[in-house]
Amino acid sequence: MEEPEMQLKGKKGLLWISRTWYWKNAWGVAIMRIVALFMFTLWVTDKFTESVYVLANEPSVALYRLQEHVRRSLPELAQHKADMQRWEEQSQGAIYTVEYACSAVKNLVDSSVYFRSVEGLLKQAISIRDHMHAAAQGHSPEEPPPPFSA
Repeated sequence: MEEPEMQLKGKKGLLWISRTWYWKNAWGVAIMRIVALFMFTLWVTDKFTESVYVLANEPSVALYRLQEHVRRSLPELAQHKADMQRWEEQSQGAIYTVEYACSAVKNLVDSSVYFRSVEGLLKQAISIRDHMHAAAQGHSPEEPPPPFSA
């Protein structure tokens, strides 16, 4: 039995097998159809792959993918935003409380002058009371009370 002569012929890619082999072999018709089907399958898969590649890189597909990504990630981002806003409100409340406490302490420090003045006035009042108490009992006070000054 002789070897089949196979070659690709023409621009259309037709497969040519020697006629002698085709007619002598009982399976010739089936083999020719299988080879033709195989070649057609290769051509179809190449065209399909090319079409899929073009469609996958089309701008509208990219926008669709971006939309899907946003749709999937947006609820989580919205939850994070709400959490951050709640934490910001709590932080602002704590900052206000600390600032108010600092201003209260500063006011207390600033009012120390008035506390010293009140302390001096209380000492003077106690001294006057002691002198009046001693004068009411008939004793002469050893030192006169200081004059009242406000």
